[in-house]
Amino acid sequence: MAQTVHRMPALTLNTDGHPHPRENTLVGLTAVLGAIAFITSFFHNLHLLTSWTGLFGIITGLVGMYVSVTTAERFVLMVTLGASAIGFYLGIARGGLWG
Repeated sequence: MAQTVHRMPALTLNTDGHPHPRENTLVGLTAVLGAIAFITSFFHNLHLLTSWTGLFGIITGLVGMYVSVTTAERFVLMVTLGASAIGFYLGIARGGLWG
């Protein structure tokens, strides 16, 4: 008797089965920059780091959205792009890019 095996879905950004090294690099870079910008936005004296990483996170996120191929890439990009934007705006509100 044939049995079906229920596997957990793989956590991957390449849901179409093809490798996307450039797109995945942009997703990872945006995730790191967004996390740094969001976490450092809680500290008032780190507004330079917050605003610059937020700005670079927004730029890499928008480029990543432009070249993204799969829905999983776009989902991660939107979440981390939002974190970058929040960090950028709070960094600008607390002192800006140049101090």
